[in-house]
Amino acid sequence: MISRLLLCEGTGFDPCENLAREELLLSRAQDCCILYLWQNENTVVIGRNQNPWKECRCALLEQEGGRLARRLSGGGAVFHDRGNLNFTFLLPEEDFDKGRQTEVLLRALRGLEIPAERSGRNDLLAGGRKFSGHAYYHHEGRAYHHGTLLVEADLEKLGRYLAPSPAKLRAKGVDSVRARVCNLRELAPTLTIPALKAALTAAFGEVYGLPVEPLEPETLAGSALTALTARYGSWDWNFGQRQPFDLACEGRFAWGEARLELRVEAGLIQSARVYTDAMDWTLSPRAEVALTGCRLEKTALRARLLAALPETGEALSRLLEENL
Repeated sequence: MISRLLLCEGTGFDPCENLAREELLLSRAQDCCILYLWQNENTVVIGRNQNPWKECRCALLEQEGGRLARRLSGGGAVFHDRGNLNFTFLLPEEDFDKGRQTEVLLRALRGLEIPAERSGRNDLLAGGRKFSGHAYYHHEGRAYHHGTLLVEADLEKLGRYLAPSPAKLRAKGVDSVRARVCNLRELAPTLTIPALKAALTAAFGEVYGLPVEPLEPETLAGSALTALTARYGSWDWNFGQRQPFDLACEGRFAWGEARLELRVEAGLIQSARVYTDAMDWTLSPRAEVALTGCRLEKTALRARLLAALPETGEALSRLLEENL
């Protein structure tokens, strides 16, 4: 039974700290419903069971100062920047009601004269285009419902980072469902993030019929937040998944053609095959030895290939970077 409504507004834009705070808030959701409003800076967030290299152009994202983060919930990959507002409803599992939680969003948007509607795929649409995607997580009697609200996000970056890689990749796991997207500013030109936050807060109280009390994010600071932030920022959490997959890519260079076929598990290359018509017959075995056991991460790949192949390692490294 929900007896209190709490509002927590994030103050920073670090995706790892924001996801850590979300997890800590879940542990506090006992007799209350918490609405957590937060933003990330230039981030691709993937679902719990997704393959990062299949969902995101990871090398491009990193090159342009962005970050990849993996959340606890399922669902597909999404892009976050300061033009996007994230929401999370955290509450006891017995009080979890997807329809009621979504009604808070719809009521806030209707109050801003935005014609929003539910989609059967856990999305919100306006004019047939998606501006909000949702995902859910249940754990030890508590649950959360979170998602995005695109206000004035950089849709050009969204399209580039979430575009599928040109590489041939066979993988298990969950794939994202691509859909046409739009910013709410296209429908309400004067809309701002603070105005949307205010509308959500008001609708939150109206739908649940209780006053909304503030919950300062500083109350969650401490060693637990630090430890969780480190976990969400770790390479093992974001890239070291157990599902094996195959990655194949090929290119043409001044010295010949090359095709790389990699078997990857837990983010490490378990085996590598390199096919080439290069005159140097030692290129393939040297590249295969260098790649085997290496992390599928551009810095590690470049170091291994340049050390083993001073003449051609740079070209092979760029080929892999372009296809990650």
